[in-house]
Amino acid sequence: MNKREKILIVDDERFNITILVDLLGGDYDTIIAKNGEQALKRIQSATRPDIVLLDIMMPEMDGYEVCRRLKADPRTENIPVIFISALNQPGDEEKGLELGAVDYISKPFSPTLVKLRVRNHLRLKRQSDILHNLALIDGLTGIPNRRRFDEYLGQQWRNAVTNNLPLSLIMMDIDFFKHYNDTYGHTAGDDCLRTVAQSLVDAVSRETDLVARYGGEEFVCLLPDTDAEGAAKIGAQLREAVLALEAPHDQSQVAPHVTLSLGAATMVPNPDETPTSLVEQADKLLYSAKQQGRNRLLT
Repeated sequence: MNKREKILIVDDERFNITILVDLLGGDYDTIIAKNGEQALKRIQSATRPDIVLLDIMMPEMDGYEVCRRLKADPRTENIPVIFISALNQPGDEEKGLELGAVDYISKPFSPTLVKLRVRNHLRLKRQSDILHNLALIDGLTGIPNRRRFDEYLGQQWRNAVTNNLPLSLIMMDIDFFKHYNDTYGHTAGDDCLRTVAQSLVDAVSRETDLVARYGGEEFVCLLPDTDAEGAAKIGAQLREAVLALEAPHDQSQVAPHVTLSLGAATMVPNPDETPTSLVEQADKLLYSAKQQGRNRLLT
C-alpha cells in the first residue's frame, strides 16, 4: 500500500482551512497550521509535509516570510510551496515566485484547479526525489555514496550542535586492497567491495546510523548520538563482520583473508567547529591503525 502524501495547509481563516481539507483530505493526509510560527514548527516535526499550501496575509508572520525561511533552510528548501491568497495583483504573484514558490493561486479559487495543481506538483516532487536519491547511491556497491555521507554529516552535525549530543564517525579501509586487485583482478575486486559493503551495512542496526562508501576501498560509518564507548563497540562489530566473511586474500601482509583497519572519533560539536574536524580526527586514527600494523581499530 502506497504511503499517503502529506499536505500542510497554512491559513488563519477556519473557513478556508475547512474548504481545503474537504477538497484534499480524501486523497492526502492534511496537516493544519493557523499562523506562520505554527507552520514552521509543523514542518520541522516528524510529520514533515510533501507540499505546503500557504496563505500570505496572516498576523505576525506573513506567508512570504514563512516561504523565505523554508527556502533558506537546507532541510526544507525542497518542499514545494503553493501560495493561495486573496492578493491577486501581478506583483504579488511575482514576489511569491521569486521567493521560491512553485505556484500561485488567487482566491476565490477553483476547487478543480487546486486539486490538479497539487497533484501535478506532487508528481514532479516524486520524480525529483527519485533522481535525488539515485544521485546519493554508490553505483558499484549499492550503498550510500560520498555525497550522501557529506549531506547526512551536515544534518547530524547541526542536530548535535543544537541538542549538545555526541557524534561519532568510523573511517575504514580494506587492508592491502591494491594487492587484492593485482592478485584476483578488478572484477573480483569489485565483488569484494560489494560483499564488504553489504557486511558493514548488516552490522549496524539503528536507522539513524549510516554506512557509506567514501571512495575506492574506504568506507565510513556515521553514528549520531553515540559516545566514544558506543563507537568502539560498533567499530568492533564492523571489523568482526568483515573477518567473518573469511574472504581469501593471499597477498595480504596481515592475514590470509580480507581485513579492515578502522579509526573511530567522537565529538560533541560546537558552533565554532565544522564537520571536517570530525572527519580529520577519524582519518588520523585510521592512519595510525595502518601504521601500527593494520587489521585493528583505534579510538
